[in-house]
Amino acid sequence: TDWKDRRLWVTVLPIVGITFPAAVQAVLWYRYRLPFGAMLAVLGLLFGEWVNRYFNFWGWTYFPVNFVFPSQFVPGALVLDVILMLGNSMQLTAVIGGLAYGLLFYPGNWPVIAPLHVPVEYNGMVMTLADLQG
Repeated sequence: TDWKDRRLWVTVLPIVGITFPAAVQAVLWYRYRLPFGAMLAVLGLLFGEWVNRYFNFWGWTYFPVNFVFPSQFVPGALVLDVILMLGNSMQLTAVIGGLAYGLLFYPGNWPVIAPLHVPVEYNGMVMTLADLQG
């Protein structure tokens, strides 16, 4: 969990993570006028991530699952779908929704990461739980 508060995770993952929600949202909006494509894609990705975490980390190596929780894309996908539904424009959604998706990534994950940033004393040194976990 300590690596999740570094620069690479905050900057690269939202850029890479918007491709599937944007593609599914574009297809569902263009063909059927359904404004929940991003949420559908994100929930599918989240389900796949949990299956991966459980079978690969816990099933093969017995690595604790709470150390490898997946990133939360749900707040950004919700805002992306709401902007498409209210704005009724793919261009507006691409500019404003894409910006909101990237900006909401770190605050959306903070409630999951915040409890791991409390100070603890371990072997005479003060560090966070995230540092202690690795």
